[in-house]
Amino acid sequence: MTNSLSDIMEVALLLSTVATGLLGFLLIFNAARLDGKTVIITGANSGIGRETALDLAKRGARIILACRNMDSAHDASCYIEERVPGAEVIMKHLDLASLKSVRQFAEDLCETEQSVDILINNAAVGGIPYTKTEDGYEMTLAVNHLGHFLLTNLLLPKLKASAPSRIINVAAHAHIFYSIDFQDLMLEKSYRPIKAYCRSKLANVLFTRRLAKRLRGTGVTTYALHPGMVYSRLTCNLFTSTIPIISTVLNILSKYLLKSPKEGCQTVVYCAISEELTDESGLYYSNCALSMPTMTALHEGHAKLLWRESLKLADLPRDEVESDDEEEDSDDEIEYNEDDNSDIAIEDDNDDYMDDEIN
Repeated sequence: MTNSLSDIMEVALLLSTVATGLLGFLLIFNAARLDGKTVIITGANSGIGRETALDLAKRGARIILACRNMDSAHDASCYIEERVPGAEVIMKHLDLASLKSVRQFAEDLCETEQSVDILINNAAVGGIPYTKTEDGYEMTLAVNHLGHFLLTNLLLPKLKASAPSRIINVAAHAHIFYSIDFQDLMLEKSYRPIKAYCRSKLANVLFTRRLAKRLRGTGVTTYALHPGMVYSRLTCNLFTSTIPIISTVLNILSKYLLKSPKEGCQTVVYCAISEELTDESGLYYSNCALSMPTMTALHEGHAKLLWRESLKLADLPRDEVESDDEEEDSDDEIEYNEDDNSDIAIEDDNDDYMDDEIN
């Protein structure tokens, strides 16, 4: 695809996000309590993550803020404690761009926490120049997908022991804009900031579907969601990464038209507390209701291949559950087809940004 055509497509995507930002401003009214429950939220020091932490703290949950910038995490802790006197808020360092940091965080959690009842994979980056992590992986994919993939797998024993428990992956409708090219997973051949972000959000949805299949019968359920188009630094970064004059207009409009972080966290909270979702898993939600992701996100072969590639990248073993999956899916052969990686339709996107955004 030529750069000019890519620019036009990305502008169309961003314009649609502003338009859809006007829709679905919804606050849920649910008195569910979470007393005695431990909730981990990545990127919880600002934006959607902080507002989610505040809401769940009001419900009596014990909140663990998993953040890279500890100064910002301290500010978020004070923000919550001022509004919820007596709230139990714990700060722990987590850098999703570092697999070593993720392992250290998970090891600490498994040693010090009696239970993990809800894991909310919220942190994200977007609209950044091409950057590689210390592990040699493209930054957007590493933070938005791979770090959470590793974290979730390392915490599964604790989540299973705490069942019924939930895993919530904050994705975005941006996942429909691009599919994943498994021959260029790190986008070394064709990097564009918005493309990297959209593909990472598709990875979130595919991960959720595959994870749900592996967790059947364990009492652990998982959900992917679109929070809506929220005014945040990540949104501004995505706008800035496109044509300058268009990005300026979008940044001005978005401040007044898009959801606030409080509005944006409502579907996250819905997936965390709603009893009606107890028997559901692996599905996708938007505006506190079931929604339909793109057909690419429903592709079992892509979900399976992404899982296998992620295991390799995160240096995780292919365990017995993976072997069982292979037998169960023996009639669903994975074949790489370049046609499956063509660009697809445009809709709206959003996710909140990682605790302190990587610039």
